[in-house]
Amino acid sequence: MFREMRRFKQALTAEECKEVLKTSKRGVLSVHGDDGYPYGIPVNHFYDEEKGKIYFHCAVTGHKTDAIKRNDKVSFVTTNGGEKREGEWFLRFQSVVVFGRAKLVEDEKEIEKICSALCGKFGQGKDYEESEWKKYGKNVSCVEITIEHMTGKNVKES
Repeated sequence: MFREMRRFKQALTAEECKEVLKTSKRGVLSVHGDDGYPYGIPVNHFYDEEKGKIYFHCAVTGHKTDAIKRNDKVSFVTTNGGEKREGEWFLRFQSVVVFGRAKLVEDEKEIEKICSALCGKFGQGKDYEESEWKKYGKNVSCVEITIEHMTGKNVKES
C-alpha cells in the first residue's frame, strides 16, 4: 500500500525516526483541503512514544478541523535541526514522513494533558501553561495521529 523508499541506503531505523519525532519542534501536517486542494500547515507537535501517536493542538473550528472531519487520512513531515560541517556549504539533516489517520480528541481531560505535554516540550513553565489554559482552554482542540506508515532518511542537501 505504501511505497518503499527509493534511496533505501539513506533510510533511518524506526528508533531513529522516533527520536526525530520526539526532538523536532515542528512539522508540516498535510490534509485533504477544500475543493480537492492539498492543505499543508506547520504545527507544533508532541510525539507520545508510549502510545506511538503524534499530537498537536488547533482551534475548535477551522480549515484543519474541517478537513480532518471530512477525510482522516493525513501525512506529517518533520526534520531535525541538521548540521553544517566545516568546509561544507550544504546542510545534513534527518527527515521523517508519517502517513496516518487523524482524529479530533473529544475528552477535555485528554486535551488538557496533551496541551500540558506540548507546553512541557517547549519549556514555558507551569505558570505559563496555567494562564494559557485559563485563557484558551475552552477554544482549543487537539488532534491525534495514529501512525500507519513511517519512513525517515538522512539527507544531504546538495
